[in-house]
Amino acid sequence: MDRSTPWEFSDDRGRLAVAGERPYRIVAYIQAGATLWDHGIRPVGLFGSPHDGAAPDPAKSGELPLGEIDYLGAGDALHPDALLAAEPDLVVAVTYDGEQVYGLEQKTALELEAHVPLATVAVGPGRSLAEVRARFAALAGSLGRGEPLGAARELDAAEDALRQAAGGAVRPRVLALSPAGPERVHLARPGSWPELRALAEHGVGLLEPAAGAGLNWSTVGWADAAAMAPDVVLMDVRGNAARPGELRTDEHWRAIEARARLLPWNPEAPCSRRAHTRFFTLVAETVREAAARA
Repeated sequence: MDRSTPWEFSDDRGRLAVAGERPYRIVAYIQAGATLWDHGIRPVGLFGSPHDGAAPDPAKSGELPLGEIDYLGAGDALHPDALLAAEPDLVVAVTYDGEQVYGLEQKTALELEAHVPLATVAVGPGRSLAEVRARFAALAGSLGRGEPLGAARELDAAEDALRQAAGGAVRPRVLALSPAGPERVHLARPGSWPELRALAEHGVGLLEPAAGAGLNWSTVGWADAAAMAPDVVLMDVRGNAARPGELRTDEHWRAIEARARLLPWNPEAPCSRRAHTRFFTLVAETVREAAARA
């Protein structure tokens, strides 16, 4: 499609984003920007979430060259004027509930849409990892870009390796979590995270927190996490999560650290074949190592 051709994309809030020509200058939520980068699209600006600060979170950025792309702010410090000053043809974000634009206050999103098309891709519990990936690929395709031809083959190989690693006689216990500090931890509910559901579908033995409050997370003390006896811990590495060194005053965390293999996990990773290939490969290697030492 020539750039001068009128452009449209039906986003995951059920809204039609329309432009007189194919957008070229794109401002994106950092996860979406990292995904577009893997499809050959370079954003002109990035913004973060209410959990982020004055600088971009490297854990969310994938392979984006952060030093070369303007970071426009996050949370309360993110003003529509800052986004519009980047002169975008399109703003790309994610949504978890199919209604709210994640990372933007509602009034900010409304003001932006009065000036520039805004497109969202749903990344929440109602969609599989493959479906999220396909929606980003569709958006990138509408913008005239796509992933390398070999990316599908590499992802297939990574999924095969994951199934083989998870299908052995010994099935390691895998717990995904986000440390809140020495007293509390957020345990991920696997059904609420597309990437965790994908791991389970490939045979990985994910541990399920007890029923209770919290749609995406179960917030408990470290004693409850240690009692689940994980062999592998997928540990949130985003900037708002506590680091292992901050947790070692707690005996239960020390027990987890002594027992389990720790694997960095980014709940807001890029939604591309390339990124998912890396993730599946790392999980496969870690599960295989954990099974071998069991």
